[in-house]
This record gives sequence, C-alpha cells and structure tokens, in this order.
Amino acid sequence: MQPAGHRLRDVEHHPLLTENDSYDSASSSSSEADATDRVWFIRDGCGMVCAVMTWLLVVYADFVVTFVMLLPSKDFWYSVVNGVIFNCLAVLALSSHLRTMLTDPGAVPRGNATKEHVQSLQLKPGEVLYKCPKCCCIKPERAHHCSICKRCIRKMDHHCPWVNNCVGEKNQRFFVLFTMYIALSSVHALILCGLQFISCVRGQWTECSDFSPPITVILLIFLCLEGLLFFTFTAVMFGTQIHSICNDETEIERLKSEKPTWERRLRWEGMKSVFGGPPSLLWMNPFVGFRFRRLQARPRKGGPEFSV
Repeated sequence: MQPAGHRLRDVEHHPLLTENDSYDSASSSSSEADATDRVWFIRDGCGMVCAVMTWLLVVYADFVVTFVMLLPSKDFWYSVVNGVIFNCLAVLALSSHLRTMLTDPGAVPRGNATKEHVQSLQLKPGEVLYKCPKCCCIKPERAHHCSICKRCIRKMDHHCPWVNNCVGEKNQRFFVLFTMYIALSSVHALILCGLQFISCVRGQWTECSDFSPPITVILLIFLCLEGLLFFTFTAVMFGTQIHSICNDETEIERLKSEKPTWERRLRWEGMKSVFGGPPSLLWMNPFVGFRFRRLQARPRKGGPEFSV
C-alpha cells in the first residue's frame, strides 16, 4: 500500500472537478444511467480487424472440416458425430467471443469526480479517493485506465485486440470460455487432420476428398498450422486466466508487482466470483444472462466507444 502522504499528493495533483469545469457531468450521468440498455462496442481499427480475422479463421476451419474431411467420408456416423461436435464447439467459441466483445468489461462512469458527488458519498475523516485525470472519474480500487477504451476498467486484466475489448470484471468469464472453446476446437481439428492424412495415404487421394489432391493438401496443411497456433495461444491464455482467477490477481497487478490491499478470494471462491454461483454446467454456457437489447443510435462526442 502506498504511504498516505503520497496518496494525498496524488489527489492534490489531480483535484476534483468543480461546478465551473468544462466537463458536462450532467450529460455524462444521464448517458451512464441507461448504459445497461445499450450494446458496448469499441471503435478501434486494429481491434476490429483482429476480431474479423478471428471469425474468418474459425469459418475457414469449419469449411475445411465439413466440406473437405467429413462430407466426402464414407462413414456416415463418423461424419455426423464429428460434424456435430466441431460445429458446436465453433458456435460456442464465436458466441463467447461476441459476449466478450460486446459486454461492458466494468467501465467506471466518467465525470463523477465532482465535489457534489464526493460530498454525497459521506466519506469518513482521512479517507482518500483517487481521481483519474484522463476520464475524470473516481477511480475504484483495482481499476486501471485503458488508453484504447478511454475508460477506467474495474479489475482490468488486459486489453485484447482479438476480442476488441478490455478483459475486466464483467466479461472475464466469457473471455475464459472463448479461449477454452477455441483450444478444444483446435485440438479436434488437428485430430481430424491427422486421421484424414492417414486415410488419404492408405487409400486414394482422389477418393478421400471432393477436391483435387494438391488443393486438399494445401487446405489441410494450412488448417494444421492454424490449429497449432490457435491451440498454443489460447491454451496459454486459458491457463493464465485460471491462474489469475484462482489467485485473485489480474495480469496488470502481477506485472506491476502490486501488493494486495484487498481480501483475496482464492481458488474456488475466486472461480465462483467470476463464473457466478457454485460449480455447474452453467459455467460453460456463454448464453447465460443474455438478453436482446434495444437498438438505438447514440452519437457521442470524442472517444472510441459508441452504443447502439
């Protein structure tokens, strides 16, 4: 924990807003009040390109598995069972990706660092608040400012361009599911590629696929490379996220070697706090809590975020 004097100097260096400040706190409060009725989305060019690439790579893998390996197979049940398993994993992975990308990661309301708001909190004598000078908000404990989202995020783990969003308090669960389902589908695709190569080598290349042998080989090799890269990346991220959850420590806190000033929720308590409730199959369901939201165009002044 930082010494009190240093904490006070931080507050004095970034004083709270006054009534005459240019930030429109009233409009900010009204826009934050109905945030739950809007879809969260970050307008970042790199993130949107990475998100589209993720979807295209998953669609490519599904195309190769379905049309190159399974449909030409003479074993009906082999094709049906593996087709159902792979497509279910792909749907769950993409659904988890969407939930991660379109869920508010835990953004702190902007412009609430006003004297009126602080007085309404009825703080105890000597209690210190931190203010973020970039988004003009009262910074909760364990919150960090994201330069891409332009917001302070509660329990921010990191900003991931592949999901075009921060991974924070409210969407970490979906990010963990996304990495898990991508890793599982990658393993499944690699196994199917191996079986397909064995089948083609033992038989005739012209009979094991509806495509010509050179095209089939190219498609399978590219899928193997994609599967290896995806599995390596997502398996490492999945293990890192589970480790962080079980130790109640975000990646930023670990890299900064921040000493915990909060009561840690270790192992199962940490898992319950992220996934919600006792262990059950609902932990694996990315559709839990999903509801259709009202589409509404809302132009905003500045910042990369927009709502619909």
